[in-house]
Amino acid sequence: MQPGVGRFKIDRLSNLRTCCFAEGGLSMKALQFSVSVPQFAALKVLGSVCRRLYYEGPLTTIRLVDIPEPALPSPDWVKIRTIICGFCGSDINLILLRDSPTASPFTSFPCTLGHELCGEIVEVGSNVSGIGTGDVVTIAPNLSCSARGIEPECRSCRMGKPGNCENYAEGAFSPGMFAGICRDIGGGLAPYLVAHKDQVFKLPDELSHKEGAMIEPFACALQAVLDNLPDQDDQVLVIGGGVIGSLIVQSIRAFDINCSIAVAEPSKFHAELVSKVGADHVITDGNILHHTERITGARAYKPMLGKDILMGGFSKVYDVVGSAGTLNASMRALRTGGVLSVVGIGTDVKLDLTPLWLKLQTIKGVYTYGYTDEHGERKHVFEMAIDFIRQKKVDVESMVTHTFPIEDYKGMIEVNLSKSKHKAVKTAVSF
Repeated sequence: MQPGVGRFKIDRLSNLRTCCFAEGGLSMKALQFSVSVPQFAALKVLGSVCRRLYYEGPLTTIRLVDIPEPALPSPDWVKIRTIICGFCGSDINLILLRDSPTASPFTSFPCTLGHELCGEIVEVGSNVSGIGTGDVVTIAPNLSCSARGIEPECRSCRMGKPGNCENYAEGAFSPGMFAGICRDIGGGLAPYLVAHKDQVFKLPDELSHKEGAMIEPFACALQAVLDNLPDQDDQVLVIGGGVIGSLIVQSIRAFDINCSIAVAEPSKFHAELVSKVGADHVITDGNILHHTERITGARAYKPMLGKDILMGGFSKVYDVVGSAGTLNASMRALRTGGVLSVVGIGTDVKLDLTPLWLKLQTIKGVYTYGYTDEHGERKHVFEMAIDFIRQKKVDVESMVTHTFPIEDYKGMIEVNLSKSKHKAVKTAVSF
């Protein structure tokens, strides 16, 4: 934190870390993640031999533990009883230590996971208006400046991009980009959690609980599309046809954009599903460059060494995987002046930058969601997501294919590791 920035309000809220867990003796079961450096090193070796060691045994990164029910950190917060909480691909990556350590300064543990949720408000702080006890809500889980008690807000928050807040390691709480990866503010894989009033979105009566839990991942996809919005005559490629890839396709169609959409997805089960929600072409054999020629009319040129480079190709690519292989393929399949949105959160990658300069490409980072202008009105992407679901422009409820009690979290992890086998799309914990 810069000297003097937000000093008064942070000092005033300096006791929040203690208050969050100042409860009256009640406890609850919560699914918590934690890892140490020696544990990380051991699992990177042993986990490659037996993947179960990540979530079972003495080295496990995830445990079901008893913790106190949270209390309101301040009058600006509400307490929520969790009804259902989705299990995100980012949760799996965290448990299996697939994330880059570069993001570790913005995470603290042990942390109670879960950021895709629907719940009922059971307690309301005195400074909260517009929502009340009994309301069914979801939350935008970012722990940005307002939640952290920082004034004035950072540049990103002022720009309407709280998902890219510059103060994720500052303010009233331990580091954490969102509820679920912050030691002090738990997520939805527990019966109760707390949320700042700016995070909370009341759900219309006609939305189901499963739809409420799907608003967060849908908002991620909506933001990716808003940041790289296709025109009617664009040719679009989505790499990855799982939850977010499918929601990107649905987002494009929800905007009534009838452009050509191709999806690269090796799982035939997920490929069939994505074709039902608006994909025109599905690539299942992994040969993205060959199918780019077929679909877009691009021309392939063979270098002395390595894979073909294409002239022509897709005008917009959304890479939901974010690996070295998919990013290099994305850039080779992207036409001159095309835009690549990196949606998937990978680790270190090696890129051949030749297509970038040769074809004047733009590569954009994508992370969570914020505010956008709609017809001259400032609107949170969560509000847009709720409207699209209410208008039946997207189908998110059917994507929640498996629900589990929190005690069966190991079974849920195993289903996520073999989704095609279990015909699973989105799994969730139901309370």
